[in-house]
Amino acid sequence: MLDEIDVVDWDSIPGHPHWYEPDRAARGLRALAEAANLVEAAEAGSQLGGGGIVHGHSGAVFPAAVVATPLLLDIAQRGHSAAQDTAMGLLDEALSCYPHAGYTRVTAPDGTAVPICCAIAHHLRDRADFLVGRGKRGKSLLADAAAHWRFQIRECVADGSDTAAFGILAGCLPGGVHAAQMHVAGAITMLSELTLEYPTAEDSREACLRVITRHPSELPPGAVLFPAECGDRVH
Repeated sequence: MLDEIDVVDWDSIPGHPHWYEPDRAARGLRALAEAANLVEAAEAGSQLGGGGIVHGHSGAVFPAAVVATPLLLDIAQRGHSAAQDTAMGLLDEALSCYPHAGYTRVTAPDGTAVPICCAIAHHLRDRADFLVGRGKRGKSLLADAAAHWRFQIRECVADGSDTAAFGILAGCLPGGVHAAQMHVAGAITMLSELTLEYPTAEDSREACLRVITRHPSELPPGAVLFPAECGDRVH
């Protein structure tokens, strides 16, 4: 785990210059991974929560939190019990805090500019089995992550003046009408009204959305949708 922490160039990760301290991210994660008691875990958590991945006093989260999330999940799974609790608390804090203007997104491997909260939620969903095994705290974190849904369009068909979009849904899109940001080839388009036409079936992530007053030609296959409110989160 230490090698995975050290291989990251924390200085190259963007962050508000007055708040983000990359040295705290590197030192804090290393210290948390090596923590052997409550005091050491608390000291490591203080570094990470005081400018490393979040700034707890001001309620801000940094892009470094996305890179740190899989590492914190590893610590929560394999670290000392005190370090596990600290890691879980930091994950909760990172998901709930808002980013500074100009540092609200991270670039996914496919080039999509993903809101920080949605990128963290993606990592949490990837470790759902582990988090469920953590009991109430892990399940609560997964429930919070579910609100940061992601939908990738596979195909669309016209349905009157609307479009039925079929694709893969991660997270949970609740009932009612929602706004979304659609990402296509680096461009972001607002979709002001969409609803869940039918939810995912058990053991399946396939779903259908109704995108109101949009033509299929406006919703290309491969486009990715995120909650509009996630894209608007600014500290």
